[in-house]
Amino acid sequence: MCPEWASYTLGVFVCHSCSGLHRNIAQISKVKSLLLDPWSSSEVEFIGSVGNIAAKAKYEQIVPAFYYQPTSKDCILLRDQWIRAKYERKEFMFVERQEPYSAGYREGCLLKRGRDNGQYLSRKFILTEREGVLKYFNKHDAREPKAIMKISTVNATFQPAKIGVPHGLQITYLKDNSTRNIFVYHEDGKEMVDWFNAIRAARYHYLQVAFPGASNSELLPKLTRNYIKEGYMEKTGPKHTEGFKKRWFTMDERRLMYFKDPLDAYARGEVFIGSKENSYSVLPYLPSSAQGTHWPFGITIVTPDRKFLFACETEEDQKSWMAAFQIVINRPMLPREYAGKQMKVISCIKRESTNANVDFKKQNQTSVSFPKNIFYFVNQYKHTSPNVLKKTRQYI
Repeated sequence: MCPEWASYTLGVFVCHSCSGLHRNIAQISKVKSLLLDPWSSSEVEFIGSVGNIAAKAKYEQIVPAFYYQPTSKDCILLRDQWIRAKYERKEFMFVERQEPYSAGYREGCLLKRGRDNGQYLSRKFILTEREGVLKYFNKHDAREPKAIMKISTVNATFQPAKIGVPHGLQITYLKDNSTRNIFVYHEDGKEMVDWFNAIRAARYHYLQVAFPGASNSELLPKLTRNYIKEGYMEKTGPKHTEGFKKRWFTMDERRLMYFKDPLDAYARGEVFIGSKENSYSVLPYLPSSAQGTHWPFGITIVTPDRKFLFACETEEDQKSWMAAFQIVINRPMLPREYAGKQMKVISCIKRESTNANVDFKKQNQTSVSFPKNIFYFVNQYKHTSPNVLKKTRQYI
């Protein structure tokens, strides 16, 4: 698609969306429509002498490999700060201007959403590559952190619409083998994007050590990730006789997590979606045995162990979810994905067994390999509580 706008002070062509962002730095970039606005001969001559290739060579001389370069699909904040970093702050022309996200250590205050009351309160955050952690403190002068997040499990993704603030960032990490969500923001957009890129930098350096010899093309997609899809669906239980309940769903790689509220700290449950080679499939309808009132557009996910039933409010939602599931199912599974599923089952069993006073000392002596031994592992302990097997079925 050909651009229809240009900055006649920078000498670059821009898309319609970015033309509005360039107006935010009008002291540096002045834009005109190529089709609707008059152009002087000197303006035409200047833009012809510069152009996007030459401007890129000038303003993007030293972009760090880990720095997130947004596309048209990204939120306004990321695109706005990318433009400001290039042309206003000239961060990629002078390496010393990259210190806020390149130093390996970052400390500051962010507004964090409370897990129980939903209020946003100022919390001190520290990111340290030397320790390999991101941590936050409930009080600015506290000596012990409230939470310690290992860089190896951290992900960050901007979620302004979901969180309800323009600079909203969702950070996830593993806590006791379960995914924990926290939601933060800062009034200063640059501050938030610097935190985001500092997390990416820490992840990048961690992965370079963890996978020596891996190329940037292999490492960069692993720094942070956006979710494949999110939104509301209705679901029913494993017997297919329970009523359908509205839940918020997040598709993160092969994990379909569901929440009562989009901003819940933990998922209510999780469905692992494997590949077609492992007998997973998705169908655009519900079985005739489905009971209860539900939205009209059904989806059935078929796994080796059971069927999961969902319902969408509109046909458009159904098609969109079907496409997302099909992408995942058509993709062959990686060894780490088998391990991820295995750990989720074990985590679920351990959580359920805690309430049932089950002794799991023997668990560490059991070597589990997917898929055959995992059923043996569950059956070893299912006699201890009827809830153990019932609750783990959603993960298997």
